[in-house]
Amino acid sequence: WNVPNLLRHTDLVRQFSLTKLIDERKQMSLKMKALALAAVSVIALSGCSTAAAPADDAGNKDLKVCVYTHGDGGSFWSVAQKGAEQAGKDLGITVDYQGSTNDAAKQASTIEAGIAAGCSAIAASAPDAGAIKDAMLKAHAAGIPTVTMNSGSAVFAELGAFTHVGQDEIIAGQQAGLKFNAMGVKHVLCPIQEANNVGLTDRCKGLAQTFDGKAENFNLDGGLQDLTAASAKIKAALQADSTIDAVFALNADIAAKAVLPAAEELGLALKIGTVDMSPEALDAIAAGKMEFAIDQQQYAQGYLSVVLLYLNLTNGHELGGGQPVYSGPGFVTADNVAKVQGLVKAGTR
Repeated sequence: WNVPNLLRHTDLVRQFSLTKLIDERKQMSLKMKALALAAVSVIALSGCSTAAAPADDAGNKDLKVCVYTHGDGGSFWSVAQKGAEQAGKDLGITVDYQGSTNDAAKQASTIEAGIAAGCSAIAASAPDAGAIKDAMLKAHAAGIPTVTMNSGSAVFAELGAFTHVGQDEIIAGQQAGLKFNAMGVKHVLCPIQEANNVGLTDRCKGLAQTFDGKAENFNLDGGLQDLTAASAKIKAALQADSTIDAVFALNADIAAKAVLPAAEELGLALKIGTVDMSPEALDAIAAGKMEFAIDQQQYAQGYLSVVLLYLNLTNGHELGGGQPVYSGPGFVTADNVAKVQGLVKAGTR
């Protein structure tokens, strides 16, 4: 061969090799895409409410995670329950959710009944830790893994739980205090609607730690059971002390159905913030009648409690590193209330 023919032959070899390489890469790309689509399909199916557990985890269908709270089934706890039950559907396990309507003795007996009825794991709120301590330690002694949720961030280890899922109530109160500082108010009333609920007193305690003015606790025990009476008590407190220019409500119904009506009856332009959300509280924020709601994201509290217990049962995980897993606080204000309202209608916020 002469030199031109040799160069031409070499060029053809290079072109053939390059074409073959491109074809191989295309085939590999198609294979990778197919694998990715298959993985996405599995994930999507696992998120459907009717999906069963994966074939290799068929035994997990016999797992029963029990979620026993002090909840009352209202606008807050119905969302936490929905999160817990959705996690059960997603994981293909049984979730037994029961509230006790703020009856600590009933909650303790429910936990003990759950131990006898074969709970594989237990999540419990702990607003009155002393009342449920014996029941929770009985579960721990029986080898049943436990977590606390919503309330109990400071005492979960004493109850035998390996972590807590919720917001730190003192931190929530501290953040509220900073919000009120930015508003320039001087005297914040902090009504406590459940006298034995340490989570509520911690919120007021946190408020006092960061608020630059006067933070005053106010006894409103039983307020949720009679919102009309609660509103009358708030109204009397506002009339008795004209220096009160803000209220930090610890419950959305107290804020929207007791504090706001009292302020409106007296013609006061109070700065009102609350913990947790309700449609009425969000409407008030959108209308400029309330300043903020602290969102502890209770759907995540229910959902994550079940997931953490599931991972412990199936894979030996004890997540949290001996510390709480925080679900909040987040803030709903005029800036993001429209988005959150849409999620509330969907039942997940």
